[in-house]
Amino acid sequence: MELDVLIFGGGVAGLWLLDELHRRRFRVLLIERRALGAGQSIASQGILHGGLKYMLGGMASGSARTVGAMTDVWRACLSGRGQPDLSDARIFSPCCYLWRTDSLISRAALSAARLVLRTSVERVATRDRPAALVNCPGEILRVNEQVVDVASFLSVLARGHTARIMQVGEEDSVDFVTSSLGRVDEVQLRRSAANAVVSMKTATTVFAAGEGNEDLRRRVGLSADTMQLRPLRMVMVRGRLPQLFGHCVDGNKTRVTITSAVDSQDRTVWQLGGEIAEKGVDMTPSDLIQFAQRELMSVLPGVDWAGVEWATYRINRAEGRSTAGLRPDGPVWRRDGSVISAWPTKLVLAPRLARSIADALGDPPEGGTESVEAPPDWPRPEVAQPPWEVNDQWRR
Repeated sequence: MELDVLIFGGGVAGLWLLDELHRRRFRVLLIERRALGAGQSIASQGILHGGLKYMLGGMASGSARTVGAMTDVWRACLSGRGQPDLSDARIFSPCCYLWRTDSLISRAALSAARLVLRTSVERVATRDRPAALVNCPGEILRVNEQVVDVASFLSVLARGHTARIMQVGEEDSVDFVTSSLGRVDEVQLRRSAANAVVSMKTATTVFAAGEGNEDLRRRVGLSADTMQLRPLRMVMVRGRLPQLFGHCVDGNKTRVTITSAVDSQDRTVWQLGGEIAEKGVDMTPSDLIQFAQRELMSVLPGVDWAGVEWATYRINRAEGRSTAGLRPDGPVWRRDGSVISAWPTKLVLAPRLARSIADALGDPPEGGTESVEAPPDWPRPEVAQPPWEVNDQWRR
C-alpha cells in the first residue's frame, strides 16, 4: 500500500488528524493497538475549557488564550456548522459552574477575563443554582464551557473513517523499516490469527499515541526525552448524587473539578479532577478516598453522601516536554526525519494540533488522490468504555 501519512494512536489527537488529512485528500490510515480512546482520551472529563479558570486562578494568560481560541471551533463542529461534523455527539452539559472557597471573585478579575477570552460568563442568581451548590457561600459563576461525552464524541469522529482505521492486537506485530535515523520508509503489520501481512510505504509517520509515543520513538531510533508525564489519580463517586459540572478554585489552584455521567446501572457518577487528582498520586486508594471525602464536604456543604461508593484509578497525562516540566501552553509536535510526534496537551486543543500538522505537510502529492482503505477483513477497534464502567474496585 502507498500512503502519504500513517498515524499511530486512535485517541482524540489521532482521530482528529485522520479526519483533517482525509478532508485535504491525503492518502492516510490510522493504527490503534487497543480500543479507540483507551487511556488518556477516555479518562478525560470532557470539559471544553474556555480558559476562565486559569485566569481567575492567577495562572499564565498564555494557557487561557490558547484554549479560549478553540471554543468557537468546537461549538461549530458540535452544532454541525463546522468540520468535522460532530452534531451527533452527546453533550453532557452546555456549561460549567465556578465557585471559590477563599474569597469572592473580584469584578476586576472577571472583567479582565471577559476581555481576553471568548467565553461568556454570568453570575448565577441564588434561585438558579444547581442543587449541589445551593449551600455554597459566595458567588457562583456560569461559564459557557460545554462538557462532551468523550466516548460518544470518539464514536462520531471515527464512524466516517471505519475503512481507514485498523486494529493491531497484542498478539500481532508492527515492524518499522528505516533507512536512517527517524526515516521510516515502510511499516509491516503482521496479523498472527490470519497469518496475514500488510506492507505500507509511507511518506510521513505520525505518532499520536500519548504515553505510547515513547516506545514508538525508541523503535525507530529516536530519543524518548521529548515527552513528559503528568501522573494523576482520579477519584470517582457513584450513587444518588445531583448532576454537577464545574470547578472549585482556591487561590491559584483548582481545588477540585467535577463532572457527572450516568452509568449503565442508572447511577450518577462523579469524576473528580483538579488538585485532588494531583495530590492523590502519592496516596493509597484508601487515603485518597478519605481526603476526597473531606474536600467534598468542605467545598460542597449540604450534599447528602449517604450510600455512595468510591473508587480511584491512575492515569498519566502525556505532554511534549517543556522547560522545568511545566504544562505547555498549547499543543506540541516535532518532526524528526519523516516522523512527527504529537501531543495535544488538552482535549480542547486537538483541532489546533491537527490543523498545525496538516498545514506543515502542505498540499498532498499531485493535488490529492483517491483515498486508500485498509483490507476489509482486517479487524477494526471498538471505542473504549469509560473508567466508571470497567473499574471493579468500588467501596463504600
